[in-house]
Amino acid sequence: METVVSGIRPTGNLHLGNYFGAVKNFLKMQENYNCFFFIADYHSLTTHPHPADLHGNVRQVLSEYLAAGLDPEKATIYIQSDLPEVAELTLLLNMNAYLGELERTTSFKEKARKQPDNVNAGLLTYPVLMAADIIIHQASKVPVGKDQEQNLEMTRKFANRFNRIYEVDYFTIPQPFNFGESLIKIPGLDGSGKMGKSEGNGIFLAEEPESIRKKVMRAVTDSGPSKPNSPVSEPVQNLFTIMEVVSKPEVLEQFKDDYAKCTIRYGDLKKKLAEDIINFTAPIREKIKTIASDDAYLRKVARKGREKAHESASKTIREVREIIGFKPF
Repeated sequence: METVVSGIRPTGNLHLGNYFGAVKNFLKMQENYNCFFFIADYHSLTTHPHPADLHGNVRQVLSEYLAAGLDPEKATIYIQSDLPEVAELTLLLNMNAYLGELERTTSFKEKARKQPDNVNAGLLTYPVLMAADIIIHQASKVPVGKDQEQNLEMTRKFANRFNRIYEVDYFTIPQPFNFGESLIKIPGLDGSGKMGKSEGNGIFLAEEPESIRKKVMRAVTDSGPSKPNSPVSEPVQNLFTIMEVVSKPEVLEQFKDDYAKCTIRYGDLKKKLAEDIINFTAPIREKIKTIASDDAYLRKVARKGREKAHESASKTIREVREIIGFKPF
């Protein structure tokens, strides 16, 4: 069975866009692949070196992904910092990662521009840490978004370079994982673009009903169709897209028909959409609360994930040390 590795950033709550994107991908993967899903708390320090509540963020993200369907019986779910082998492999890979190539990476240049007072070494060597996360489990596939494609290419470069320098065929060269265009991309409530935390246009799975209602009622629309069968504007189409995944088909068709006939009332559309989002997220929201309050269960999941990940990672580190030439006296 092929191995898949993917990181989860502990920097924000799950929103509908995450759920129908990354989470849906993960749920498919865990049924068909040997999956390692890790909460990337080391990575978060490159941009938030003094987090207000790192442990709390990790706890919340773990609770939300478990509530959304990640299954510790099917996949290895662990916390990055629980695996010291990752830090050791990162150090070893750094010895053959060159300053020029790291400085040229798009992610480094963008982050350095955004945080000029915090251009730290961890930010520079981010692609090396990412490579260690992946190849320590000999992953053959990695799900990546557009913003991480170059870093995955760096992972492939570092793995190939190790094999070439030490004249071995050791590290698996990972390939990008892509489910194609079948997954729905959830837009934000601001009239354009995708849903996201930093954009402030998202609906979170753990969000309370009253907050959801307020957000949806403030969602951007337009001045209304000017004539029958007018093309649907982007802001209104965004609301239809969200409605497509949370409402009954006949509800969506009714509002589309109202738009085509110039009889649509955006207040009614938003009220119905808000209630359907609340009904859709309610079971997940309650499950998040239940899991987040169960210390024993969270400790059990984290411990089991650490043990399974350690078994894989320790084997890699042992073999890498032998290949390089580290031997006990």
